[in-house]
Amino acid sequence: MKMSSMMPDVREVLISNQEIQAKVRSLGERITEDYAGERILLVGVLRGAVVVMGDLMRCIDLPCEIDFMDISSYGSGTSSSGVVRILKDLDEDITGRHVLIVEDIVDTGLTLSYLKRSLLARKPASLEICALLTKPSRRRVQFDIKYLGFEVPDEFVVGYGLDYAGVYRNLPDICILKEEVFKTGS
Repeated sequence: MKMSSMMPDVREVLISNQEIQAKVRSLGERITEDYAGERILLVGVLRGAVVVMGDLMRCIDLPCEIDFMDISSYGSGTSSSGVVRILKDLDEDITGRHVLIVEDIVDTGLTLSYLKRSLLARKPASLEICALLTKPSRRRVQFDIKYLGFEVPDEFVVGYGLDYAGVYRNLPDICILKEEVFKTGS
């Protein structure tokens, strides 16, 4: 495989693309079993979830639809204050539907907790969460993530949809970014 020009900014590859693909296939198989006979709506949280959602939906052997939400949480620097604003809402009515929120990473849980409450108020038949990554050491709100890929340490991770300042999303692996990259903003 060709070495990415972004690799000098990476301290280490935490989870290889091969491991990610195996986990996404496994999650897709579980979702297929759990929702057998149902039509599900996958709700991706923009922008980070685009990559995992694209791969995940191809691993689900059921009729499924997709929709997206764009959410902004305000806070200082890299931390969320828990104050959430919906920038793009769903196009689909979720009343009586089986909804699966697809996230790239669950960090503090504040934004996802807000999103879950907001969607539950719309009376879906069911509402579950699928997250590729979780950082339990940073969790401020506890809730169940039914479909979980990997637990990661409290490190700044990028790749496979995750970014820093809008870049690194296209790295195929989950990587730990060198601290000097995000501390200095270079």
